[in-house]
Amino acid sequence: MSESATMTLPNYFKRLNDYFPEQELKHPEQLEDLVKHASVYKKLEDEQFLILYAEFPNFLFVDYLLVSSKIRGKGIGTKVMKRLQSQGKPIVLEVEPEDPAEPDSIKRRKFYSRHGFHEANGVIYRRKDPKGNPFDMDILLWTPDGKTEADDESAYEMMTQVCEHVHNFHAKEYYGKMPADPNKVLSLETVAN
Repeated sequence: MSESATMTLPNYFKRLNDYFPEQELKHPEQLEDLVKHASVYKKLEDEQFLILYAEFPNFLFVDYLLVSSKIRGKGIGTKVMKRLQSQGKPIVLEVEPEDPAEPDSIKRRKFYSRHGFHEANGVIYRRKDPKGNPFDMDILLWTPDGKTEADDESAYEMMTQVCEHVHNFHAKEYYGKMPADPNKVLSLETVAN
């Protein structure tokens, strides 16, 4: 990312940059600002995994979860997810739609499905990358009561808070605008059963 040419990138950002699509990455300085100054934002990291998440009073938001490619499939991601789920709060996250050309997108969906996450089909989440190209993300929700269907209204309310307190944290400083104005990027549609 050219914006970060004057700063030394933290190691965790380099790890994220090597794995996640560019459009899903925050500006490295915004991410560092979140880690250091946003009271809700947490980072857990070792050589096996990296997770960046927000802990709100009534739910958790998983921003990034990365397991080292050398040990994927060995249960590390499951241990991290169970640690979060043990807090007994709903967990919401964003994931790219499945794409057969991107096998990791399918693996991620299967991982979250195995851990009880369900898609909030009625929540439409459409962002724009730095070049202005729109892209969609699906919203997945896990609830401690084991519901097998996502509660779209709850997921929508959670994502509104995520946009306001995570994605837009000091955003004007880094992007010159709010990249995730919930009134523009989120909508709630009725889904027929």
